[in-house]
Amino acid sequence: MVPVLKPGPRRLPIGITGLAVIVFLIGIATGLSQWHSNQVITAHAAKLVYDANHNISHQAPATVKPAPSAFANYQVAPDEPRYIFIPSINIAAIIGQLGLTAEGQLGSPDNVYDTDWYNGSSLPGRSGATVIDGHVSSWTADGVFYNLKLLQPGAKIQIEKGDGTLITYQVVTKQIYNYQNVDMKALLAPVNPGSPGLNLITCTGEVIPGTNEFNQRLVVFATIE
Repeated sequence: MVPVLKPGPRRLPIGITGLAVIVFLIGIATGLSQWHSNQVITAHAAKLVYDANHNISHQAPATVKPAPSAFANYQVAPDEPRYIFIPSINIAAIIGQLGLTAEGQLGSPDNVYDTDWYNGSSLPGRSGATVIDGHVSSWTADGVFYNLKLLQPGAKIQIEKGDGTLITYQVVTKQIYNYQNVDMKALLAPVNPGSPGLNLITCTGEVIPGTNEFNQRLVVFATIE
């Protein structure tokens, strides 16, 4: 009688098994990285208080447009943001740099025509989100971000770094907050997790009677192309 051989359990080729393990480990590493990033953003946002007295507690911004030569000769470190360009609303502006006040508040640009990069946020093109602040207006002039409210999803925003590199972002969405309840965690985070983001913030809404303070904040969320 001829014995009948039963097929043994099928095994994946060693190469496929190894690839599966690598993919699994990459997935774990990515998950841990995103978890760590979320923890960092949450901790940072908890410490950061957006200046509820924006344009009140600071000296009124200057309203003198930068001379073409000053614009052209403006320099920053190679990896820092130098200019912001938004063709659809005719924005071409210098990007300065701001940090936090002694009270933990986010500052604001000294000139109504300039923008400022919050240096506690990401550098352009890096993981996380690059946060840029700009004025909507003063009593006598429209600010650099006066028409930010007109931006629609898909609009292009370009950041030129100090080394001349251009990084292009695309608007995803925008959000309006009460001036006392800006979502700082959202402001500091990329709108698409895992993809470098760019978040622009300015004042909007109505002037609160008896003050030079707007009652709302507009945040535009963009992601790198």
